[in-house]
Parts: sequence; structure tokens; C-alpha cells
Amino acid sequence: MGLIRADLQLANTTRPEFQPVAVSALADTGAVHLCIPEHLVIQRQLETLEQREVVLADGRCRSVPYVGPIEVRFRNRRCFTGAMVLGDEVLLGAIPTEDMDLVLRPPLQSIDLNPASPNLPLSVAK
Repeated sequence: MGLIRADLQLANTTRPEFQPVAVSALADTGAVHLCIPEHLVIQRQLETLEQREVVLADGRCRSVPYVGPIEVRFRNRRCFTGAMVLGDEVLLGAIPTEDMDLVLRPPLQSIDLNPASPNLPLSVAK
């Protein structure tokens, strides 16, 4: 299986004078949150809200900044979230993926809108 990427736009919701930035994000099924590199924090002037402890893929723990709020856009979908400042590329984790009702399509190495709800994101609230 190859890598699955998504073309996203990220915006600082508290600084509307900054245009959203286009990024290619790795859809990471092992990640829970949105993770962004430090240079995006600087470019978008995102505020550090707190420090968070994260467990890395190799099992090590590390304290990282948690920044936000961030608007994430994919086609006709968007969500509002925070992000862990970690790594050298954008990782799209489970929370924003679920919030925008997106599905991973491994055979096509792509991410797409949920075909069961192409016009509006569907959420289960029960």
C-alpha cells in the first residue's frame, strides 16, 4: 500500500487577513490529531494554546505545542481544530478526517468525500 495524500487548505481563524495556505497532507490512520510543522505555525501566526504530551510511533513520549484554532478545508468540507506542532509535513489524523466525513481509498491511494453523503458531512451523534 502506498501513501495517501490530500490537498488541504489551512487557515488561522483568528487572522482573516492571512489567506489560507495550500498543503499536501499525508493521511495518517495512526494519528488522531492534525499535526503541522513549525514553519506553518510561523507563517500563519498560530497561537500556542498549551503543551501536550504525545506518544510517537516508536513509543517515545514528547511534549509539543498545541496550536490553533485552525480551519481545515478539503473540497466542499471544512472543520475547525487545533494541531500538534510535530514533524516536517502535515499529517491529517482521524479527528479532522472524521469531522469532515472523509474516507480513505487505499486501492486508489486517495482520500475522498464519503460517497454516502457527498453534499454535507454526516456525523453520528448517538
